[in-house]
Amino acid sequence: MYELLIIAVFVATLAVVALRPQRADAHCDTMEGPTAKDGVRALESADLDHALKWIAPDGETELREVFERSLAARKLGPEAQEVADRWFLENLVRIHRAGEGAAFTGLLPAGTPVEEKVAAADRSVDEGDLRPLAGLIPTERWPELERRFAKVLEHRDYDPHDMDAARAYVEAYVNFFKFAEGHDHDHAHAHAGHGHGH
Repeated sequence: MYELLIIAVFVATLAVVALRPQRADAHCDTMEGPTAKDGVRALESADLDHALKWIAPDGETELREVFERSLAARKLGPEAQEVADRWFLENLVRIHRAGEGAAFTGLLPAGTPVEEKVAAADRSVDEGDLRPLAGLIPTERWPELERRFAKVLEHRDYDPHDMDAARAYVEAYVNFFKFAEGHDHDHAHAHAGHGHGH
């Protein structure tokens, strides 16, 4: 029964995505975004902790149920695994976005265009260096960008099973990305009892 529900949701999701413009509304709306990447890690390891840091506490129960059903459906064969994985990732990002008070209309494929500053900020985090953002951020904003980036680096080597540490990283990451995009205010992490946007 669960696998039929998963397939129905997946087909409905594909219909929505097919009708929407192929540009991400937010970084985390794509398969290349950090939320989906952590979701894939969770599925491959059968350990939800890798993805749970992106979810507010009031969304944890729902995500755990989706995760358990997805793991069960993955055992039914390659096609069922593909559908189950997509269903889990769609729900992971949807619940994450809901925790931000943001709309979600579907998870877009790898290669979907994102804003240049976002792509550069991604490279900066991956490389541990702000040089990819050089020339994209006004000079007067650079000291604050450096401060926020230092916070990301400070928290990046967290234990995925230490949810406080993992969520502290997400908070630093979101604050850095929002500033790089041109938003001046801090986005305290929803999972720590506050709200954040990403």
